[in-house]
Amino acid sequence: MARGRPRKNPNDVLIRSAELIGWALGGIEREIVETRHRLASLTAQAAQLRHKVGAKAARAGSAASAAAADAAGVVAAAPAGRTRRRRKMSPEARKRISEMMKKRWAERRKGTK
Repeated sequence: MARGRPRKNPNDVLIRSAELIGWALGGIEREIVETRHRLASLTAQAAQLRHKVGAKAARAGSAASAAAADAAGVVAAAPAGRTRRRRKMSPEARKRISEMMKKRWAERRKGTK
């Protein structure tokens, strides 16, 4: 009688690894389905909250914009904010900054040599 561990048949190993991969894929697919259900639930909750906020904003704000939003069937998530205005730099200021940066980089290159 042979002693020790029984020898592994290569075919058995392949079948077992295929089974493990199948189980892993099944678990991943279940997680995907559950995640989709959670996402659908959260999306529905967000829509309800947007509807509530839209209704309160319509009461507090102008009735005309609320009527237009209701007619369109869309309720905005948040009021549109102002776009940020950027300051424009004059060509002289750009040239001055460029010269200063060139001077700084030249000094830095000098220090590394």
